Amino acid sequence: MSAALWAILNVLVAPAFWNLTHLPILCDLIGVSLFILTAWWAGKLGSVALMGGVTTVLNLTLQPGSFHFLGFTVASIVFDAGLYFAGYDKAFGKGIKTWVITLGLSLVSTLIAGILIGSLFMAPAFLVNTYGGVAFFAALHGVGGLCGGALGMIIVEGVSRRGISGVKST
Repeated sequence: MSAALWAILNVLVAPAFWNLTHLPILCDLIGVSLFILTAWWAGKLGSVALMGGVTTVLNLTLQPGSFHFLGFTVASIVFDAGLYFAGYDKAFGKGIKTWVITLGLSLVSTLIAGILIGSLFMAPAFLVNTYGGVAFFAALHGVGGLCGGALGMIIVEGVSRRGISGVKST
């Protein structure tokens, strides 16, 4: 469900946001919030990476040629591996440590996506003229990741308070 939601929002909403603002933030926000929800719900290594892979296939099916999305596939793998090593119980436990781990992984994974997308799929002249280069473009992705991380944690906390529990939080 997360993969389908991300793919549909990426095809229907993200391009409009990009065309209006030329800010690479919304797809990161959507993706990372769904990384967190998927990881919290499934609580298993590979769940976020699988969701990212399925989303990539859906994106390439719905928008052939959108190979830049491979950067988000890598981001999903990085997030999944980082969450596994940090520990699901720490990432979805109580307290500030939960937020630090999750927002840290959100930032790192989207910075990597921004670097890959900027380096491999964006026209260098566009990046230099619009953003000043790959580093600032990647930083904007990181901002989207932080916003998505916060949104994802708010969603998880909200559904948890209503008695819905993820696999690892039972």
